[in-house]
Amino acid sequence: MPTLTRAMLAAAVAKSTGRDMKDVEHVVRRAIEIVAEALKSAENVKLAKFGTFSVVSRAERPGRNPRTLVEHKIPARKVVQFVPGKPLEDKLVLSVFNPKNPTISA
Repeated sequence: MPTLTRAMLAAAVAKSTGRDMKDVEHVVRRAIEIVAEALKSAENVKLAKFGTFSVVSRAERPGRNPRTLVEHKIPARKVVQFVPGKPLEDKLVLSVFNPKNPTISA
């Protein structure tokens, strides 16, 4: 599965807007830094029509090494959670199930 990197995102934005690649790279890099700083401060980041990033706590839980079957505890930690907004979710669903394409069935 292909991965969209920060550089690829900047290139796509630069191409679609006609802006200078160097300027767009700076803006994309800084936007990502601002989102990371907000999440580090336990703030939610809501991007309209895209989704919401938030920090959630995961409790300590038991784990097992699948190779050796040795049990151990996985420590509690904080993780970033993403909940897609309705417009993004609709686009994702339509890309998987396209009613105009009869070869794909539900």
